Amino acid sequence: MKTLYKMTRLTALTALTLSASLLCSAVQAQTQTLASADSRQALVDKLLSLWHVDDVAVVMVQRPAASAMEQARIALQGRVSADKRDRTLKDISTDVQTYVDEATPLARQSAQRLLKPTLSPLLLQHFNDEELRQIIALLESPVKKKFEKLAPELERTLGEKVAEDSGSAINPKLQTMTQAVGLKLRAASIAP
Repeated sequence: MKTLYKMTRLTALTALTLSASLLCSAVQAQTQTLASADSRQALVDKLLSLWHVDDVAVVMVQRPAASAMEQARIALQGRVSADKRDRTLKDISTDVQTYVDEATPLARQSAQRLLKPTLSPLLLQHFNDEELRQIIALLESPVKKKFEKLAPELERTLGEKVAEDSGSAINPKLQTMTQAVGLKLRAASIAP
């Protein structure tokens, strides 16, 4: 009976030790998984801080403002004197600028608030750790920063050359299109 008791106790101790060992392994694996998830999230957070994707909010605000100014310009062309057109456009530009000044901070705040919960899951789903590190290296690259500083000058220089080269051919077409649109707008506004 004593031997049976010792065997039962030994079996129970072995089972307990095995259970504890398995539990420790599971906790260690879960800890490593959490640490890995934390490090991946840290990579995504760094990527998002370097990317400046929240600038899309500014574009969303500016696009309708620019469109409103262009539509006003078109609507006034040929309908009123140049002096009245310029005064009206200046007055409209004040309203447009007020809209931009008021709407931009709201859109930027919304983008900043929604940035991580919206984009982090997508980045975590589509990129592994090494790819995230490569994107971060690209975004931190001094060559990229140098190129971005030069890009406006490159675009302006090319734009000037294109305007110089093709302006004489494009400007008459632009004027014809603008006049045609203006005539149609006037006709539409006169017709009942």
